[in-house]
Amino acid sequence: MTKYLSKKFATLLAMVCLSAYLVIGSPTPAYAMHIMEGYLPPVWAGFWWLVFIPFFLVGLRSLTKITTANPELKLLLAMSGAFTFVLSALKIPSVTGSCSHPTGTGLGAVLFGPSVMSVLGTMVLLFQAVLLAHGGLTTLGANACSMAIAGPFAAYWTYRGVLKMTSNPSVAIFLAASLGDLITYVVTSIQLALAFPSPTGGFVASFVKFGSIFAFTQVPLAISEGLLTVLVWNWLKTYNSEELKTLNSLKIQEL
Repeated sequence: MTKYLSKKFATLLAMVCLSAYLVIGSPTPAYAMHIMEGYLPPVWAGFWWLVFIPFFLVGLRSLTKITTANPELKLLLAMSGAFTFVLSALKIPSVTGSCSHPTGTGLGAVLFGPSVMSVLGTMVLLFQAVLLAHGGLTTLGANACSMAIAGPFAAYWTYRGVLKMTSNPSVAIFLAASLGDLITYVVTSIQLALAFPSPTGGFVASFVKFGSIFAFTQVPLAISEGLLTVLVWNWLKTYNSEELKTLNSLKIQEL
């Protein structure tokens, strides 16, 4: 048991160290994580906050319920949050006022459900906004709607749907993580297009412009994230089989 737990803590520590290296050791300039502070007009920033808050409150209730009934899952929750932080720290400049990067929310959505990821994803975004100047507080609602809500919900329902059709967890995990990543940036493109419609083509032209620019970097990133998530999933099946059985039991009870 001691050896088993030490492997878990070693993995979590490795994720934390990798995060520190990516943030502190990287020589690249600090580009905005998702939509940067002050970039959205106040009306749209406030609108996305209103959309975000109900999902966050439901997520808090789900998170409290899970950790109270099954405290042994807290380490797996922390690992899911660390995975999201590590991947979302790998940023590539894309559109003015934004950037492309993996999201890492698909794994947690599959494990704990999309509601829990609304909390974990928001915590990651808040940490980046306050301490790393990636993103912002006024745009936190918009960023959370794309990365902590839309992406996880897309990943979760993709996983459920594909698993019913193929009964192959690896394929379901890959498609869930990849599609969750892509949906995040589709929503981000919608947010930017709504806030900054094109003078000639309006919302549609602006959405096509933002979405096309994102696609050059986001499609390969989504595929890479899907493959990495499958590797982590296989590792969890080997070293966290008991926790996965507990989570599966919880899902069956919910159904």
